[in-house]
Amino acid sequence: MNLTIRRSRQDEGDKLVSIWCRSVDATHHFLSADYRIELEELVRSFLPEAPLWVAVTEQDEPVAFMLLTDQHIDALFVDPDVRGSGVGKLLIEHALSMSSTLTTNVNEQNEQAVGFYKKMGFSVTGRTEVDDLGRPYPLLNLVRG
Repeated sequence: MNLTIRRSRQDEGDKLVSIWCRSVDATHHFLSADYRIELEELVRSFLPEAPLWVAVTEQDEPVAFMLLTDQHIDALFVDPDVRGSGVGKLLIEHALSMSSTLTTNVNEQNEQAVGFYKKMGFSVTGRTEVDDLGRPYPLLNLVRG
């Protein structure tokens, strides 16, 4: 698959929210149904305006996105249909081209994401008992570089 990384556009907000929904539904089975709905509402209000890096196909179709603030990966979501194709690695490599040190936080129960980041050279530096909204979903603090 030939992919390109570019900045997101406001007109593709619905597509990016769809990627988020499909990715979360495939990997975040540990979330309660109510919390999943609450998160989607937050994502729908935030994502279309966010300065994202988007991986797109040759047809300019988004398949994954990353929110990078300085050296911190705030979000990285891949459409389940292309998981395992190298698109996540491509986004990490793009982030590394801008910063030799990267940090992120990942849900401890999201074993696929934890494994991905470890494979990409990240190591665990800490753990919180709750997520960013104070809910009982522990986060692992990761760093590379």
